[in-house]
Amino acid sequence: MANGKIKITVNSQTFTATLLDNNSAKAFKEMLPMTINMVELNNNEKYFDLPNSLPTNSSNPQTINNGDLMLYGSKTLVLFYKTFSTSYSYTRLGKIDDTTGLATALGSGNVTVTFNTIDD
Repeated sequence: MANGKIKITVNSQTFTATLLDNNSAKAFKEMLPMTINMVELNNNEKYFDLPNSLPTNSSNPQTINNGDLMLYGSKTLVLFYKTFSTSYSYTRLGKIDDTTGLATALGSGNVTVTFNTIDD
């Protein structure tokens, strides 16, 4: 993967995220671009069930950080917008580089989010 950066657009705000160099993130990047309706959960995350399973390498991160982009199970894409402790296991995909305004942009309900590659 020549470029591990992707663009995440929520309403009119755009965030840059850095993907990890793993098979899960590579498989996710191959699905882009995609615009999805992410569902609110627990006042700390938005999720979307992908049409296809991705490779997984899940572990318990202990702490979820604002801006973490992860996979729950093999098909559920999760974007976190608060930092908290967790007992769940996830596969890390990447992280938003600058989370300023992320929680505000995502809001309190379901939201349409576009994930796109950034040209080299």
